[in-house]
Amino acid sequence: MMFSLFLTEGLGIQKWTYILVGLTFALYIGIAIWSRAGSTKEFYVAGGGVSPLANGMATAADWMSAASFISMAGIISFAGYDGAVYLMGWTGGYVLLALLLAPYLRKFGKFTVPDFIGDRYYSNTARSVGVFCALIVSFTYVAGQMRGVGLVFSRFLEVDINTGVIIGMIIVLFYAVLGGMKGITYTQVAQYCVLIFAFMVPAIFISIQMTGNPIPQLGFGSTLADGSETYLLDKLDGLSTDLGFTAYTKGSKSTIDVFAITLALMVGTAGLPHVIVRFFTVKRVKDARKSAGIALLLIVILYTAAPAVAVFARTNMIETVSNQPYANVPEWFKKWETTGLITFTDKNGDGRIQYLADTTKNELVVDNDIMVLANPEIAQLPDWVIALVAAGALAAALSTAAGLLLVISASVSHDLIKKMINPNISEKGELIAARLSAVAAVCVAGYFGINPPGFVAATVALAFGLAAASFFPAIILGIFYKKMNKEGAIAGMVVGITAMLLYMIKYRLGWFDDVTPNKSEWWFGISPEGFGTVAMVLNFIVSVIVMQFTPAPPEDVQEIVENIRIPSGAGDATH
Repeated sequence: MMFSLFLTEGLGIQKWTYILVGLTFALYIGIAIWSRAGSTKEFYVAGGGVSPLANGMATAADWMSAASFISMAGIISFAGYDGAVYLMGWTGGYVLLALLLAPYLRKFGKFTVPDFIGDRYYSNTARSVGVFCALIVSFTYVAGQMRGVGLVFSRFLEVDINTGVIIGMIIVLFYAVLGGMKGITYTQVAQYCVLIFAFMVPAIFISIQMTGNPIPQLGFGSTLADGSETYLLDKLDGLSTDLGFTAYTKGSKSTIDVFAITLALMVGTAGLPHVIVRFFTVKRVKDARKSAGIALLLIVILYTAAPAVAVFARTNMIETVSNQPYANVPEWFKKWETTGLITFTDKNGDGRIQYLADTTKNELVVDNDIMVLANPEIAQLPDWVIALVAAGALAAALSTAAGLLLVISASVSHDLIKKMINPNISEKGELIAARLSAVAAVCVAGYFGINPPGFVAATVALAFGLAAASFFPAIILGIFYKKMNKEGAIAGMVVGITAMLLYMIKYRLGWFDDVTPNKSEWWFGISPEGFGTVAMVLNFIVSVIVMQFTPAPPEDVQEIVENIRIPSGAGDATH
């Protein structure tokens, strides 16, 4: 009776958020305490004994970051057809990683990507370059996650974004530093459950509301529930063109840019150190393959629903605010306005919100990143559903942030200190170094979260470009080309990461210019998010050319490369 009264009286969004976020945070912290790491093996790879199901769920949570949960559907909402590059790139990239790289890296048996680079290319210089690349990629990626945390806190707990980032830093620090990979793995299992439930519940509600179909993946291609027999996508095309925008189902990006971004995201995925390390936490190579397949099935649930969420959010937003009197805008609009993520400037003084493609007349600016978070509010769903989305967004951001912070700390403590600076360090000393590295990494991540180079998905896309430009060629050549030597790999990584960094700094951050560069200055018409493809090709070319003029790898290294490509037990049939 009391519970029924408690629900019917209504708590309001903020109180529901405190309850649901508080409960999920308590769960994460409890799991971290229960599964705290007691050795470096537990800290780096969870002791190597995680089951394929648990690892698949943890990998899915690690993979579905704030960019997937918050920003991907937001980008698709505004970019329409062009936003499909993120779906194709990230999904295709995960398949590439699972089938082409993960089993071989697992068989090689190294904790981290720089560890693989250092041993495969028999060089501490190669290891150092690998550590540098891992840190650059991870810090760029984690900046997007921390911004996502700040966004959620700023709206739903009504604190400013910077305070939200600091709160997120403290939570991540607690369970990442205490639990290491062991704590993070089981925390991520819980976080997957929270984030997928939080993403799908409002999607199902709104799909029923708009089309009568309870399956969002089918709903956004269905006719409207108002009996008009109009397809939802046709309606959105009409709303978009009426406001001067390109039809939602048509693209405006050049073919070469679509190709470059998709490929950069795909091969960048295959070089992401925080995803690769997940395959070292299982007992056997076949468990790595199995957990990769489970993770893919779990990821597909959200990735196939994201386009539907994008369509629902875009349609509802246009209908709710376009050409409406500002005095009559709903409460959600005013709440988001206080965060600075929605801004209205009455240019013509008529008191109405003019939302138009023409930037000289447009009066409304909406940040891509709020669309998923604001979607249930725009659709007037119950307060607890709105709060649930906030908890899910935090789960997505924190799960990936924790994985990235572990990569950063492992790169410093294991690859830099243990392998290069002080090989005789005790296990206890290495564990302390790993935890101190994680603390320092959280502080740096917090700074980038407060001062990010763009919205969440754009920032994350740059991290994929950096991974594509640096790690992917070195890993592929290291596994499949036994003649690739250290000189070629080092030269390729240096050229690739340098090219990507310079392009990113010039054309995304504008550090070399007095004004922000425009699209007409992009090389070959390729955006910074897609330039990782060009930098990757440069890496391959430089690696192979330098290899031709330098000594071949030692015979024992070539033999290792031959062995990691032979399936376990393959020799049994010959005896």
